[in-house]
Amino acid sequence: MAHVLAIYEVDRAWGGPEEGGWWFDCGTLVRIVRVVGSADRAASVALRANRLLERLQRAKRPVSSIAYEGGRHCVLAFEDIAPPAYPAVTPRYE
Repeated sequence: MAHVLAIYEVDRAWGGPEEGGWWFDCGTLVRIVRVVGSADRAASVALRANRLLERLQRAKRPVSSIAYEGGRHCVLAFEDIAPPAYPAVTPRYE
């Protein structure tokens, strides 16, 4: 089974007003970077790519900062197809 590695621009979205308000991480697809054959290989490549991205993005504000203006990216691995955004379903407060 093919595993797709894709770059996403990350952000935070408002989840709701429960218990003082809560946020969740989300992202939009920037591009597909690689297709590999195994889940282990996909995890390994994604880990290495995210380590590199962390080094390259050191000067950018973290996503959790109120002054975050975008521009942070991460690599995620999926089976068969990379969705246009994550999470596919908006989380609910329970």
